Amino acid sequence: MPKLFRFDTRKTKPKIRALAVISSITAAIVAVLLITRAPLIPIAAVLCAYSLVAAVLLCVAFVQQIQYNPYSYNTIYYSAFALLALSQALSQALIIYLHTRDGMTDQSMVFAAIGSLMGSAKMYMLCSAPFILLFSVALCISNISLIRHEGFRFVNILGILLSICMVGGELFLFVSDMYVSGSVYQIIAHDLFTNTFAALYLYVECMLIGSIIANIVVVTAEPDLDRDYLIILGCGIRDDGTPMPLLAGRVDRALAFYRKQIYQTGKVATFVPSGGQGPDEVTSEAQSMKNYLMAKGVPEEHILLEDRSTSTYENMRFSKEVIEATGRPGKVAFSTTNYHVFRGGIMARRVKLRAQGMGAKTKWYFWPNANVREFVGILAEHRLKQAVIIGSMVAFYAAITLVYYLMP
Repeated sequence: MPKLFRFDTRKTKPKIRALAVISSITAAIVAVLLITRAPLIPIAAVLCAYSLVAAVLLCVAFVQQIQYNPYSYNTIYYSAFALLALSQALSQALIIYLHTRDGMTDQSMVFAAIGSLMGSAKMYMLCSAPFILLFSVALCISNISLIRHEGFRFVNILGILLSICMVGGELFLFVSDMYVSGSVYQIIAHDLFTNTFAALYLYVECMLIGSIIANIVVVTAEPDLDRDYLIILGCGIRDDGTPMPLLAGRVDRALAFYRKQIYQTGKVATFVPSGGQGPDEVTSEAQSMKNYLMAKGVPEEHILLEDRSTSTYENMRFSKEVIEATGRPGKVAFSTTNYHVFRGGIMARRVKLRAQGMGAKTKWYFWPNANVREFVGILAEHRLKQAVIIGSMVAFYAAITLVYYLMP
């Protein structure tokens, strides 16, 4: 079966300078149209064309990013904001249709176009409300099952908390827009608040959708069958030193790939089980995995131990050092649980290890909550970059709200 995406086939990072240029040109055109009140050029058509072009450019950048490095925050941003641009294009196209059908005046169309842009975050929220509701219900069901099987812990209710926040945000916006009264200044203040709130919500929602898309891409892709090393990321072991089911699943996933590669290409990869020894563990996670692999028939000479790491970052960093110490660098894949592949890949690229990931399956009720933990981890990283994006989105929606009400 041919691969939908090929990883590591592009040598240069995709650039979106064209999007910045087009955005600046579009902003200048719209500003001129507003100042001159040019009735012959429909602003909605300009915004619609811009949004469509932006969506296409972001989709192209998304594919190129996967070819260059799928384990990147840009993979999330490009996919998520392509959907946002497409939704804005549909909104502007609807305005053009209504103008043609109902004979709106040029000036009323200007207000409608700018108003649609101003309320695009709200519109995106409301249009995605069914998805958010279904997603939240599914998260709650999986969390309840998780608590029944694994016990009550704070990390086991993250999905429920996220569901409450997301549904609560949708309800808050809906209710706040139902009761709008007062002076013009109070209405402006209300719209400024709700539009900036919607922008914040929109960013989190885009990150959530983008992270789901990014994780699906990397989990469903099988590493190329030319790997020299297979890193296995460690996790918990039993009191007797044998792997817990989650860890055994990671080892089995790597072992299946190892055998498949030998069968189809004849190439033998070297395992690099990675994981240190915790204070309550009788042996290191790496040694536990080595014993498991040897019990499955893997020769000891096909196993390199990395037994110092205490985190995913250290897994990748120290495994890279172990591989480099052999004097035989080569192509690398890593095995972890399905929900952890994307962040595992991010950590690999952070230490300049160009590795392709594979994901072991886990129980259905465990996967959604674990994905939420990964999502929270993504939000917690690159704070400055995210602060700049959030600040830009809030400033944009605040500015367009003021423009709408200050238009003569």
